[in-house]
Amino acid sequence: MNDFRRIADRIAADIASGRLRAGQRLPPQRAFARRHGLAPSTAGRVYAELVRRGLVVGEVGRGTFVRAGAPDGQPGHALTEAAGDEPVNLELNYPYLPGQSELLRPALASLTRPDALGDALRPAAAAGTPAAREAVAELLARTGVRTGPERILFTGNARQAIAAALASLVRPGGRVGVEPLTYPLVKEIAVRLGITLVPLATDEEGPRPESVAAAHRTAPLSALYLQPTLHNPTALTTTAARRTRLADVIHRLGIPVVEDRIWSFLHPSAPSHPATAVPRTPPTPSPPPLAALAPALVHLVDGLSKRVAPGLTVGFVVVPEGRVEAVARAIRSGGWGAGGFALEAAVRWLADGTVERLVAAKRRDAARRQRLVAEELAGFVVRSDPASYFAWWELPAPWRADTFAAAARERGIAVTPGTAFAVGPGGAPGAVRLGLGSAPEPELARALSVLAAVARGGPGAGSGSARW
Repeated sequence: MNDFRRIADRIAADIASGRLRAGQRLPPQRAFARRHGLAPSTAGRVYAELVRRGLVVGEVGRGTFVRAGAPDGQPGHALTEAAGDEPVNLELNYPYLPGQSELLRPALASLTRPDALGDALRPAAAAGTPAAREAVAELLARTGVRTGPERILFTGNARQAIAAALASLVRPGGRVGVEPLTYPLVKEIAVRLGITLVPLATDEEGPRPESVAAAHRTAPLSALYLQPTLHNPTALTTTAARRTRLADVIHRLGIPVVEDRIWSFLHPSAPSHPATAVPRTPPTPSPPPLAALAPALVHLVDGLSKRVAPGLTVGFVVVPEGRVEAVARAIRSGGWGAGGFALEAAVRWLADGTVERLVAAKRRDAARRQRLVAEELAGFVVRSDPASYFAWWELPAPWRADTFAAAARERGIAVTPGTAFAVGPGGAPGAVRLGLGSAPEPELARALSVLAAVARGGPGAGSGSARW
């Protein structure tokens, strides 16, 4: 093992044991190098490895700090694993409704027959089954995406669909334009594929087309990865006018796009509401997807984990004509194919209306949770959408994101610091994302109340009566 990785392992062990606590500042790299008898370049690699694992975050002009919520040293752990014994976890964001299991159970009865079960337990091809392709094509048509079933491919989840689409489009060393705050697991995918993420300028309408053109002039972009509908973490929905301009630039420059639509089923409002309290206005219909405006270039990614349940997932990607085999090859080589049982269950839930009923219920659930945010965080700057399952909280000064996340964790509440989403150089965002979908509503309301008290108290105020 490389020396720098052994040193990173020792620091990771200190973090896991609690000897290094969340929010604690590491020494400057040069001081670290002198203390351990290392070359400055080796110290830099140690710190870069810790950043890659999601254990620390570097803030320009401030230093390197231990992140909250990644005790095992695995990249992205805080976003994908439970928070141990903590009463409430606002990092996780998997909406699952009370009584949902009873709704899902009837469609599985026919799948447990020996003949049907035997078929379902066989490996599924990237192209799925004719029934699966038809069911997803019908689902997409209701969202404004009309596609031939032969252009639909399946993966184990939407994250794998993103990885397969990017792997098929971008060679190692290639550049991919993204929003300056992006889905953290895309950052991990980029590291594993050897891809450089290039942050694009955005405003209250979405990504700016001129920023795409400027980045492409600097060095050609191999692709874009965008979340035009209910962007994670800000809940911004790109306006229809901005989408049209983006499609024009995409066509003119010939840049392929991976469009992430995983939250679009909630029908968010457009645009979202920057620098204000959470809006109380009802959502309006979402603009058409980029895939409808530029079907020859856009790879649309979606899935069922948010619509249905996180434990039995199916992802899918609609690819442009002529690219089916390239993406299917990436799915096969990455081992990202969908499970046969999950695919057959999804077909039944789509066919009998279960998915449609769950979507309607989750829209109502998200709206109730947003009202809790509006009530408990009144007076704070929160960016969100009235139909979203998450909120982007811009913290009051002098809070830093990681310091606030550490203070929240001391009170038994896990939140995601904005640094987990940031791409490229520049100041770390002084914000946290609140995942609203996983905690029961009473616990969510209480957690939001505690977090509001922590924010008002300021750093160093102590836990006091605000403790969970």
